[in-house]
Amino acid sequence: MKRPVQAVLLVLSGLGLLRASLFTDVFLRYVKPGMRPLLIASGLVLLTLGLVEAWSAYRAARRDEGHRPPHVAWLLFLPALSLLFYAPPALGSYTAGREAPRAAEAPDAGNEDYDPLPATSPLPITLGDFTRRVRLDRSGAIEGRTVRMTGFVTPTGKGDGWYLSRLLISCCAADVQTLRVRVYGAAAPEADTWVTVTGTWHPVGRLGTSSAEAALDVRTVNKVQRPSNSYMDALPLD
Repeated sequence: MKRPVQAVLLVLSGLGLLRASLFTDVFLRYVKPGMRPLLIASGLVLLTLGLVEAWSAYRAARRDEGHRPPHVAWLLFLPALSLLFYAPPALGSYTAGREAPRAAEAPDAGNEDYDPLPATSPLPITLGDFTRRVRLDRSGAIEGRTVRMTGFVTPTGKGDGWYLSRLLISCCAADVQTLRVRVYGAAAPEADTWVTVTGTWHPVGRLGTSSAEAALDVRTVNKVQRPSNSYMDALPLD
């Protein structure tokens, strides 16, 4: 690849990273918030290298041969341009419907004793906490309680109901894990729609055991805006 093309590619890549991480929250579609400083630093490095390479190529232009780079080299511009003009969307129902749901784990290194639930009704709760209460809390405190959760809609593909889902990442979208709660009693909104639902545990299986289904008999379903950081198991949106 000729040096001018290398310079342009470096500059575009640097500008794309800086736009995604410094001026917008687009980077949250791909990585955790803590990665932002590294992305900004990487963007600055790429931009600087591109400008240095452009200046060097300009000075040496008269000595360079006039051959064009191979056509395939231009394909390298597509990822850089996508960050500038059309960043791919965050992962959603397609991924959630194909990944095995994350197993319920006790919150304290195997300790399955849980504090009493607040008396608030409906009770704001995350999908992970709801799943743990259903499958690990042997006190059955979740039974009969009206809860409120937020997530995005994922079709089941078969059977009744639909899934309220969340995707979690440890570092980036490549290591995504799925949380799902099955919803009964209401028609499914369009896939990937973010909703807040209220309802009570759908009684299938024995509470506090792995036979209990993490599922909800829904009472209300309200559409909400997608959160800027969608890769976390957060409390319901207002």
